[in-house]
Amino acid sequence: MTISSSLNAGVAGLASNATRLATISDNIANSGTYGYKRAEANFESLVINSGAGTGKYSAGGVRASTARLIEERGGLISTSNAMDIAVGGRGMLPVTTAISLGNASGDQPLMMTRTGSFHTDSNGVLKTESGLVLLGWPAESDGTIATYPRDTISGLEPVVINANQSAGDPTTQINLGVNLPATETAVGASGDTLPLSVEYFGNLGTSETLDISFVPTVPGAGTSNTWTMQITDSAQAGAVIGEYTLVFDDTRANGGTLASVTTVSGGAYSAAEGTLALTVDGGPITMTIGRVGDPNGLTQLSDNFAPTSITKDGSPVGNLTSVEIDDNGYISATYDTGFIRRIYQVPLVDVPNTNGLISLSNQSYQVSPSSGSFFLWDAGDGPTGSVEGYARESSTTDVAGELTALIQTQRAYSSNAKVIQTVDEMLQETTNIKR
Repeated sequence: MTISSSLNAGVAGLASNATRLATISDNIANSGTYGYKRAEANFESLVINSGAGTGKYSAGGVRASTARLIEERGGLISTSNAMDIAVGGRGMLPVTTAISLGNASGDQPLMMTRTGSFHTDSNGVLKTESGLVLLGWPAESDGTIATYPRDTISGLEPVVINANQSAGDPTTQINLGVNLPATETAVGASGDTLPLSVEYFGNLGTSETLDISFVPTVPGAGTSNTWTMQITDSAQAGAVIGEYTLVFDDTRANGGTLASVTTVSGGAYSAAEGTLALTVDGGPITMTIGRVGDPNGLTQLSDNFAPTSITKDGSPVGNLTSVEIDDNGYISATYDTGFIRRIYQVPLVDVPNTNGLISLSNQSYQVSPSSGSFFLWDAGDGPTGSVEGYARESSTTDVAGELTALIQTQRAYSSNAKVIQTVDEMLQETTNIKR
């Protein structure tokens, strides 16, 4: 009966507008929630009888379906916490739940979020107040990231930062720039040994010394332009680890630069790189003294003995002072000695259909058949954007738009209630006919 279908359509209208009201109330309530993605209610009509010329019509009513617009992106808001992280562009941060860390039956579940304020807990695990733990790939001791599978989370692990940890960086490179006095290789010179000490850092953060002596060759006549360089290691009780004969050029074009380097003992000299391959107690060290004709390494000019440029890598043992994340998702730890070490890389998760993800509490999501399988990208590669530290993503709720929709929903709800009231009055009239 058409009058009954009108009643059913009115009831369906009330239910559908109540659903729309629920999404609006959720959106307004979360207008200040970082990373919140607004929900939307869509109405679909139901047609029972669409035949033309039948002389009657049965109302099918309306059906509401809801969707969360995860693909929408909120604006980035600057903060003062280095590990407040947001994604600038497409992609999501891989996270898991804190309660799952003690799960001995298998890997932690992969969840995703667009933003989070991460802080270390008592065990050094980076997580949010709501219990989302940040996942990343651990770096090797030299700061490189190994090759991990991109379609599984088997390589991901919780990011752990111990605030009281110490670290040292052993020296592997030394650049030696020294000027030797040309007058010391001339006839009548004193022939005194010229000493030089260069500090380096061992594998355990200890301070060691390379003692370098330059002995001039004094000729019987003219100028020899020749020196003997001997290098000893304090970590090996002063053992000689290299001895070399240096001959300098005295031509107008290249005067004062190296003409040749002859290895007497120890590591070889690379003419192409201008380096000595030394071996100290802790392992190999590459010392750059300059190529033949290079004015930036060892030189022999004038009458002054002066170190012009001595640089090295490495640092003594230092205490952790800060941790930051860069645009590529690399987490680096800075120590009070100035040493910076890369400790993790946080990839970005992407799926073919972002809106098809399953929405969970705390602005987190999981893959579903509708979203498609996930893939782990390096930030900035493929379709993904950058990782932003000191930032949070704001809610995508437009309060003005939601209030406008609230007025429309209220009017629509009232109108459907009026339809039910009218049907009730018509049924009452029908009943009165019997009387």
